[in-house]
Amino acid sequence: MTQRAKIDTDGGETGPRPGPAGPPVVHHPAGLTAAQVAERVARGEVNDVPLRSSRSTTDIVRANVFTRFNAIIGVLWVIMLIVAPIQDSLFGFVIVANTGIGIVQELRAKKTLDGLAVIGEAKPTVRRDGAAAEISTSEIVLGDLIELGPGDKVVVDGEVAEADSLEIDESLLTGEADPVVKKPGDRMMSGSFVVAGGGAFTATKVGREAYAAQLAEEASRFTLVHSELRTGISTILKYVTWMMVPTAIGLVISQLVVKNNDFKEAVARTVGGIVPMIPEGLVLLTSVAFAVGVIRLGRRQCLVQELPAIEGLARVDVVCLDKTGTLTEGGMDVTDLHPLDGSDEGYVRKVLGALGESDPRPNASLQAIIEAYPDTVEWRCTESLPFSSARKYSGASFSEGNGEDSTWLLGAPDVLLPPEDPTLTEIDHLNEQGLRVLLLARTAHELDDPEVATDVRPTALVVLEQRLRPDAADTLAYFADQKVATKVISGDNAVAVGAVAGKLDMPGAENTIDARQLPTDREEMAKVLDENAVFGRVTPQQKRDMVAALQSHGHTVAMTGDGVNDVLALKDADIGVSMGSGSEATRAVAQIVLLNNSFASLPSVVAEGRRVIGNITRVATLFLTKTVYSVLLAVLVVVSQVEYPFLPRHLTLLSTLTIGVPAFFLALAPNKERAKPNFVRRVMRYAIPGGVIAAAATFTTYLLARHYYTGTDALGAETSAATLTLFLVSMWVLAIIARPYTWWRLALVAAMGAAFLLVLAVPWLQDFFALKLVGVTMPWTAVLIAAGGCVLLEAAWRWVDRRFPA
Repeated sequence: MTQRAKIDTDGGETGPRPGPAGPPVVHHPAGLTAAQVAERVARGEVNDVPLRSSRSTTDIVRANVFTRFNAIIGVLWVIMLIVAPIQDSLFGFVIVANTGIGIVQELRAKKTLDGLAVIGEAKPTVRRDGAAAEISTSEIVLGDLIELGPGDKVVVDGEVAEADSLEIDESLLTGEADPVVKKPGDRMMSGSFVVAGGGAFTATKVGREAYAAQLAEEASRFTLVHSELRTGISTILKYVTWMMVPTAIGLVISQLVVKNNDFKEAVARTVGGIVPMIPEGLVLLTSVAFAVGVIRLGRRQCLVQELPAIEGLARVDVVCLDKTGTLTEGGMDVTDLHPLDGSDEGYVRKVLGALGESDPRPNASLQAIIEAYPDTVEWRCTESLPFSSARKYSGASFSEGNGEDSTWLLGAPDVLLPPEDPTLTEIDHLNEQGLRVLLLARTAHELDDPEVATDVRPTALVVLEQRLRPDAADTLAYFADQKVATKVISGDNAVAVGAVAGKLDMPGAENTIDARQLPTDREEMAKVLDENAVFGRVTPQQKRDMVAALQSHGHTVAMTGDGVNDVLALKDADIGVSMGSGSEATRAVAQIVLLNNSFASLPSVVAEGRRVIGNITRVATLFLTKTVYSVLLAVLVVVSQVEYPFLPRHLTLLSTLTIGVPAFFLALAPNKERAKPNFVRRVMRYAIPGGVIAAAATFTTYLLARHYYTGTDALGAETSAATLTLFLVSMWVLAIIARPYTWWRLALVAAMGAAFLLVLAVPWLQDFFALKLVGVTMPWTAVLIAAGGCVLLEAAWRWVDRRFPA
């Protein structure tokens, strides 16, 4: 038997007060001295692996500047600066501006993330010079004595120096879910975490030698991968490249060799045909949309540890909630004490006070008991058993000072009592009111006896009231309105969990399932989960199994939690959401950390994800419609053996007014549309017919204009007529994309149209962009052809909506 003791921040000891004849107080190692720490720092024996929450500034600049399409456009820009007027090089300046915007936005997001990461960073407790202090993980040195409590993560490799019923979960490393009991001298694996008990270990590997550093860095890194949006855009860009290369080669040959045009004019028109094939702003706007989302969520104290989590939560259709800390606040209050079988209430209060004193790291329930029943007796704790989510109880053995020894358990009544015990009926009535009930029971067994919880003698019921989060009901109502199913998965009594859910008006709260009755078969479990919403007495392993069962039925699952019992489920869920006040282990595996500990922040994350997905789908359609009509126009030019109708300045103007400026506003606008899968298919089903119709209408106008106009200025007039048709059809694409209309979207479309009219009306702008409508017949013919194209476009998109619903 070992006495339980703890170290206070003064370096002295606090803990159970020994009786008159008690053994001497246990003295713990004092840890390293300041001189030893300085010596190790000088030798470089520091855990100096940086924990990054975001990409470095160098990475951000490199990712935005050194892209495949920037390289292509950069070469074309240099060529145009040499052979053509500055008007035909405007596309290069646009790319520079876009790249700059992307860098600035990502740097803003980095600053937000880095600031939040510092706020949310876990600080391990290290004992130095006999005093315990919290330090940054990067300040740990070789040989440091690091204290551990429930929920703490083992941040470096080490060896156990002290163990007080210390149980470690190594499942994140080994896959084995059963906790491992650790004793002094045992090896500690970095990346594991404490599920019960406490202790301390000596750091034996730090820095890059410790596996924990790699794990922590990976867990907290700002990533731009594993996103359907980004994967879809990469797929689209791959296909665009395949189309662009042979088309561009054909265009070069056609304009430079076959037509034998003026060299500079031929080069300008060749570049004019190649540049619009590249959807250069699509990747930029995707990055900007994500970055702005990070900034917006950062203002709401949401730390996004993996960027695509914003997108992922928007696709979630099931949210699994842990009751404690999510629907209820962390604290509790003791509202009543019910002695059983004639037990003396005064004696029961002494037992509860001693139990509270026996645990240096009390959970929320025990903390409430400590506040209600302070320890006033000089009992000596001879052995203790910390609370575990798996067993649902804690315990301690005492020498009461009068020569009598006793062993007590405090935990879930329906776990400690047999099913037929009449006390459970009284407990059910209390649970139905949403109250939490703990049973204080005496046992005749030793705490390390596997049968310690059998044949216990009930002594008292401790009734606790949980504080409901004031915003929980509104948040549940939001998810119900958005057709997102919510499942409460709690380790507490099923009836009590159902009562709490009922108070929050959660659908399905009246049918609460005791998880001990759940089938073990995954398919059967999934059916029960689909049909019910509230589950109690769920073990940590069951939480993990329930997430897997929901995923097996095609659900995208988010899991929220704050305790060590949630870690496995958080890790396996599609999106893990941890409370900022949660354990270090939960924060390490979660993709999103709510630093304000507010469940009500989740709708904001969902809204940001929907904004990103919905808006990028819109603007991707704009960009790819341009790519499709550019490729088709180039093909038609090669086949017809005519001059390419546009100079770069024309398509720069069209791209700016019908895509660039509108896309920037549309990408950052509010959007509450529910996220839909199959990004590539949804974009291409609109972009292909839109691009085909735009190309056909434009080339028809161009051919008619070639037959209509003659003389030395004919090519300029032909280009102006074709530009008018392409602008009008592209504007109709924008008008469709901007639906449903709001005042600002209508104003945006109108402003773009007015800007084009301004170019046609102002003489110096006509000269600058080489646009001048000649005569009346051909310009009106261009308008009529464009009108026909718009009608076809509207009909085609409506047919697509009916034929290929999302």
